[in-house]
Amino acid sequence: MKLQKGAYTALVTPFHEDGSVNFEKLRELVEWQIQEGIDGIVALGTTGESSTMSHEEDDAVAECVIEVANGRIPIICGAGSNSTQTQLEKTIRYRKMGADAVLLITPYYNKANEEGMYRHFATVGDQVDIPIVLYNVPGRTGCSISPACVARLAKHPNVVAIKEASGNISYAAHVAKLLGDDFAMFSGNDDMIVPFLSLGGSGVISVLSNVIPAQVHELTAAYFAGDTEKARAIQLKYLDLIDALFCEVNPIPVKEAMNQMGLEVGPYRLPLCEISPAGRERVRKALEVLK
Repeated sequence: MKLQKGAYTALVTPFHEDGSVNFEKLRELVEWQIQEGIDGIVALGTTGESSTMSHEEDDAVAECVIEVANGRIPIICGAGSNSTQTQLEKTIRYRKMGADAVLLITPYYNKANEEGMYRHFATVGDQVDIPIVLYNVPGRTGCSISPACVARLAKHPNVVAIKEASGNISYAAHVAKLLGDDFAMFSGNDDMIVPFLSLGGSGVISVLSNVIPAQVHELTAAYFAGDTEKARAIQLKYLDLIDALFCEVNPIPVKEAMNQMGLEVGPYRLPLCEISPAGRERVRKALEVLK
């Protein structure tokens, strides 16, 4: 089992003004992403605000995205939790819904020692026959998967990839030594897509592609076609926009950008709230690159 290469959108979850999930808009976003040529979608990740949603809402969002995609592109569902048992239960449900893979995060808050970190992922892989993408984002979780632990997990038949979002290219280089036909690495940082691909990465799980899915797909496709100069040019062209999309905590700026573009993805759930005036202006100026 392995994931196809390319650009996957870490999809926002649109809300109504009262804070409820806007499923009509969610369906529109999934359809738009597919029509724009995106290679896959990750639902219920950090960008999807799943940390403020109930398990029932998570399930409904996963089911909606899988249904709309209808097998046209791979759907990865964020099933992670700092409780390994909860993570296992969610993975079982998404497997039954038809998810193509699950994204499992490190155990934030309680963290874990080296063996506990390994078991946190291996326990799910041992019990559910579905491709697992490890999610390393220590800036969010306060803990990281060590390269040695990644090496152990990479040998598991159901662990097929890692989303590496530490921003540490040295860490990525050490993980790159483990890559092969059975284990892949996806960039979790939009400003480092080309460097990750140069290390043997298989693509990106992108925030940027919520705004410009066609261009992010084009970047990865160009690189895999051997046109590294075109890929580099796309990376650098949108660097200011990428920076603006992370000027405040994700997904505040990307939702602001999408709302400015008329995509109407709605507000946030506390503790996330509206962007600052300075941030709003920075996003507005950065979007001028699309004109």
